[in-house]
This record gives sequence, C-alpha cells and structure tokens, in this order.
Amino acid sequence: MKKVSKQTMLSLMLIPMLLLSMLTLAPATTNAADDLGLTVDAAILIDADTGKILYEQNAETALGIASMTKMMTEYLLLDAIKEGSVTWDQQYNVTEYTHKISQNRLLSNVPLRADGTYSIKELYEAMAIYSANAATIAIAETIAGTETEFIKLMNKKAEELGLENYKFVNSTGLNNSDLLGMHPAGTGENDENVMPARSVAKLAYHLLKDHPEMLETAKIPKKVFREGTSDAINMSNWNFMLPGLVYAYEGVDGLKTGTTDFAGHTFTGTAKRGDTRLIAVVMKAVDSKGVGSYKARFDATAKLFDYGFGQFSKQEIIPANYKFKDQKTIAVTKGKADEVNIAVKEPITVMVKTTDKEAYTPSLVLDTEELEAGVEKDQVVGQVIVERTEGTDYGYIDGSEITAEVVTTEAVERAGKVSLFFQGIGNFFSNLWNGVFGFVNPTL
Repeated sequence: MKKVSKQTMLSLMLIPMLLLSMLTLAPATTNAADDLGLTVDAAILIDADTGKILYEQNAETALGIASMTKMMTEYLLLDAIKEGSVTWDQQYNVTEYTHKISQNRLLSNVPLRADGTYSIKELYEAMAIYSANAATIAIAETIAGTETEFIKLMNKKAEELGLENYKFVNSTGLNNSDLLGMHPAGTGENDENVMPARSVAKLAYHLLKDHPEMLETAKIPKKVFREGTSDAINMSNWNFMLPGLVYAYEGVDGLKTGTTDFAGHTFTGTAKRGDTRLIAVVMKAVDSKGVGSYKARFDATAKLFDYGFGQFSKQEIIPANYKFKDQKTIAVTKGKADEVNIAVKEPITVMVKTTDKEAYTPSLVLDTEELEAGVEKDQVVGQVIVERTEGTDYGYIDGSEITAEVVTTEAVERAGKVSLFFQGIGNFFSNLWNGVFGFVNPTL
C-alpha cells in the first residue's frame, strides 16, 4: 500500500474546514437586483392601488428623468381642466418659442404653424401619445403664461405630493441645450430635470389616483395629428409595450417614456391584470453589453411586471372583527357593564408574496385604557398596526403604515343613579382596602 505523506493528510483534514468556511462566508440570500437580473441604474415596482412597494433598486438616487417629466405637466393640466381655469376646446396661439422648437424634427414634435391656433385637447394628445415637446411647452404657457412661471407650479405640486430630491428646469424633460437659448429664466443652459425612481413612482401613483382618465389617452397606440389637413402627421406612441406594438405586454395601458443622452432610456409603465394594477419605473436601462436601447427599458419593465404579477397577490392579513387574544375588552366606568368588547373593524388586505403572509404581525395601539359610558357601537378606541417581522419590507410609496381602526363591538349604556351610587360605595371601600392592606413599608 502506498504511504500517505503528512502533508497530504494535513491537506485532507483542511478540506472540510475550507468547505465550512466557504458556506459560512457565503451570503444567505442573493441581492434582489441579482434575482431580477435588471441592468438599470435604478428601478422600483409598486402596487398602484395601495402604494405598497414590491421591489426597489437604488430608488433614492436622483437621476435624469427626460420626458417622464411630462407626467407632471399632464398632472397640472388635468388639475386646471378640473378646476375650470383651462378648457379642452380653448385655443392656443403659437409663440416664437414654441414655433421654433416645433420645427426641430430631431426632437419628438408635431410642427406648429407660426400663425396657427391649436386646441388644448390636440396639444394634450400630442404630448401624451407622441411626447411632443413644443406642444408641451404650449400647454405650460397656457397654464402659467410662461414656462418660467410654470416651473414654479411644478415645484409647488411636487412639494404637495411629497416628492424628494427633484429638480425641474423645464416642462418637457429635454436638456436645456435643446431649447435654442430660450430655456426658462434662472436655469442653466445645459441643465436637465432629475428625480429619484421613488419620487417618479410617487408622481405616477398620485397622477393615476387623481386623474385616472388620463389612461384613456395614454393607451392610444397611434393617432393622426390634425387629421384631414395639410398639417396631418402620424403619431406613434413611444410606449412600445402597448397592445399591437413591438414589445406588447398584457395589461399595459400607460404611462410615459423618456430618452436623453443624460437620462438614458427611462420608462414609467403601468399594467392591470384582474383587480391588480402595478406601476414600474426603470431608469437608464441598458442591455447585456451595456448599451442603452428601447428594448432594454421595456425588457427591464417586463421583468418587473412578471415579478409583480407572478409572485404577489392581495391577501387578507387581518380579518374583519379580529379580536386580540390578550385584549378582547376595554374597561368601562359608570356603565351597565364594566367592560366592552373591541375588535378590528375592517379587514386588512396587503399585497404580499404568497409565501410571506405569515411574516406580518399585528400590534394593538389603544387611544385610552378605559371609556366612560355611554359607549356607542363602532366607537373608535385605537388602531391595529401590521408590521413585517421577517425579511425586507420596502414600505409604502407615501410613507404610510398598514393600519385599521379598532372599535367597540357593542354599546354600553350609562348606569342609573342607584347603580352609580352603589358603584361609588364599592369603589370607596375598594380604594380604602387597597390603601390599608395594599401598602407595604419597604423598610420593614
């Protein structure tokens, strides 16, 4: 038999230790970004109904947003339409600024005649479908008089919505260098709009909440601008994920693309299947070779939608009338009963992974330890807060918590005078007893 050397024996003894060391040092879970295989600078996926964040990657870093900016311009226009300060059939007279910008066909544009007038409706469609830049500036001028003043409205709305780390320098998302020296006062000649993916998603979330009708325009794949006239031009939606277009994805009906050299290929998309609507944002998407493209941004968005629709569902975490095991009642004074039952009034439903339902734990927060009669049924006495106790919880886009009201399940009438009299006597002797026999001198 061949003799085994001491060196070989030592090596064999070290192998198990080496393997154990490798297992110990290896991460227990892979990074979420690696799981989805996204090649983007930032991304986020949320439930459009509740704002629950299902996934995010570098979502708080301010990046170029390009024409996703136009969601804010749409927001302000639809606000103005709702308020009545602007109407769909209102006519816009072309300015030197919008005329010159509209003639640049290297940008997304519908040409505007120098002496022309256009309805707000057709300018809006050109912006929402074709991302027409001069049409967007025309809308800004209609609402605020000048684009410079319009930026103030953009900033005000962003503050109202709780957006963070944003900078608006124009209404379109173009680089200011494309505005032929006519960029808004107070902004740099090479400035561009920036915002983190989380804020972009919040903007889209509120836009859909406040103006869901905008999807009726956003989902139009193709339309002719000024059809039947010598100015007619075909407008194809840049959202190639819409039905019938090259990267069609089931359920997609919006929202807004964006592309500049600075921002790269960006996209805010929304899709609905059944009763679930998702919002996805990808920023500066590239392919496997590191090259930005339309395909790269839509591929990344499709991965987010596949993840959301495939792995998440709305699940009831807390049912209606849920009672806490350690706190089923709350004390009542001066009533016909000494206590009243309490329960969670409405069920709590959360968008969660199928395997994660048990990771959420409820906790009770009472507003008071006792009530005075008469107590009404469904009287609010506190709330239940549901927190994820295992794994990563990205929270909600608006920073809210998962809560529901805790209420009384029955009424408790005030006791009569005689009952209150005897209750008072009972309380007196109870307090006296506690005072005499419940006191312990710590020195004895």
